[in-house]
Amino acid sequence: MQIAVISDLHLGAGVADNFGHSDIDFLAFLKHLENDFEKIILLGDIWETLTAMAPYRPQEALKNARQSHPELAQRFDRDNYLYVHGNHDIITELEGVPSEAIIESDGVRLLFTHGHHHDWYWDGLRWLPELFVWTGAWARRIGLKALYDMCYALDVGLSKPNIYPMRDSFQRWAYSLARHRNADVVVTGHTHHAMVSEHGSMMFLNSGNCSEGKYSYLALDTKRDLYAVC
Repeated sequence: MQIAVISDLHLGAGVADNFGHSDIDFLAFLKHLENDFEKIILLGDIWETLTAMAPYRPQEALKNARQSHPELAQRFDRDNYLYVHGNHDIITELEGVPSEAIIESDGVRLLFTHGHHHDWYWDGLRWLPELFVWTGAWARRIGLKALYDMCYALDVGLSKPNIYPMRDSFQRWAYSLARHRNADVVVTGHTHHAMVSEHGSMMFLNSGNCSEGKYSYLALDTKRDLYAVC
């Protein structure tokens, strides 16, 4: 099976929208993927739902984001798309969007998960980073985009992976989860750092991000055993 994976679009509304693409250009990109791949995995943080005008109103933010990008919202509902939620769009759980997906093809078992369950704060302190995201959106609204950009760069920098898999806590977590799920390949997003690494007989991939005007995706071909960052 030929599979494309994209993640971390952070489609939002107004100045809190971190997408950075025109919808027309991104629809053309999706059409390219649809022509080349049988399945497209949307691997979390597709919608930015933590930046409503008032804090902790993700349903309102999701509605506004979809209204701001109606053609993309319709595209993602097609049968050749599979949506796995992340931490910024976890509200889609209420619509039945899962936190993990497994695909078995050509003798390969692939696990898809966004990766936010690795974060130290996830159990018990989730409100803290969500508050930071909401505050960052307001910084942009009142003209402090430079401050927001500095904080964003710091966050992405701290998530930079180690080239040695077992020295990287994120990759160790992913490989452990893959072993628990009996998967040969584990695919994540979340860190905004695209990469491919191997540890023994297992493989780890990260899709990078398609926000802030960037294009990054994974090309997986289970029949030919090819896995690449594009």
